[in-house]
Amino acid sequence: MKDHSENNNRRNFLKTSTLLTCGLVSIPLIGIANNLPGQTEDGLYIIGPRDGYDPQVGTLLSTMNMMRAWVIDSVKDLTVEQLDFQIDEKSNSIGAMLLHLAATEKYYQLHTFDGLEWGTWSEDIKAEWDVPSGMGKLGREQIVGNEVEFYLNKLEEVREVTKKEFAKRGDKWLMEIDQDWPWGPTNNYCKWFHVCEHESNHRGQMKFIAQRLPA
Repeated sequence: MKDHSENNNRRNFLKTSTLLTCGLVSIPLIGIANNLPGQTEDGLYIIGPRDGYDPQVGTLLSTMNMMRAWVIDSVKDLTVEQLDFQIDEKSNSIGAMLLHLAATEKYYQLHTFDGLEWGTWSEDIKAEWDVPSGMGKLGREQIVGNEVEFYLNKLEEVREVTKKEFAKRGDKWLMEIDQDWPWGPTNNYCKWFHVCEHESNHRGQMKFIAQRLPA
C-alpha cells in the first residue's frame, strides 16, 4: 500500500508539473504583474516586432536601438578632453570609437542595401569614413577636438538611413545568404546582428576607459 501511495503521489506531482509548464494551471501572477513598470510594444526594453517593419526585421531593429541607447547613456556627459583621452599611445579614444560605430554601420548599409562588394565604395565615401573605420594611428591623429554632439549626430544620421532601408525590406531579405562572405555562408541577419554586437563590444571598451579618466 505504501508503494502504491508513493507511486500515485509521484504521478500527481508529474501531472501537475506538466500542466504548469504548459500553462494549463493558473497561478496568481496578477499581483506580480501590477508591480511591474508600464510597458508598451515600442518600449526600449521590449525586444520584438515594430510597427512598419516585418517581424524579424523589427525585432533586430529593437535590439539595435536598445544597444544604441546604452552607448549614448555611457558617453552623453563626456567633455571633449574625456572623449579624446587615450590610455596609451596605441589605444583608441572614446570619440574615435563612436565615429567608428557610425562608419561600420555606414559600410554595412552600402554592402547590404546597395549591393556593393565590400570596399568598392566611392572615393568620397572612403575619404569620409575610412579613417574612423580603421581607427589606429590616423584615427588618433585626426579624430580629436569634437563635442559629444558631433559623434551622436553622426550616429543618428546613419541610423536613420538604416531604419528607412529596413522598412523597405522584409524578413525574406534578412534571411538571404551571401555564399562568398569571408566568414563563410552568412545571411543579412547575421551581418546586421554583427553591427549590433560590435557596438556592444566597443561600449564595453568605452566604459573601461571612462572608469579610468583622469580626475
